[in-house]
Amino acid sequence: MPYVNIKITREGGTTAAQKAELIEGVTDVLVKVLDKSPATTFVVIDEVELEDWGIGGMPVEAWRKRTQ
Repeated sequence: MPYVNIKITREGGTTAAQKAELIEGVTDVLVKVLDKSPATTFVVIDEVELEDWGIGGMPVEAWRKRTQ
């Protein structure tokens, strides 16, 4: 029973259609690669506020400014 958790930031305005495509695509990969049943495959998408996301020891906005 696979469980996949996808975390994305809320900033992009991800649509319901895009989320559905992610769920379908991840499920398809698990079926193809691991021969898992779609009926018992769980995919959860968590949208995280940008200020709650960090990379390299700093908030993502500061990290982005440093890497641009």
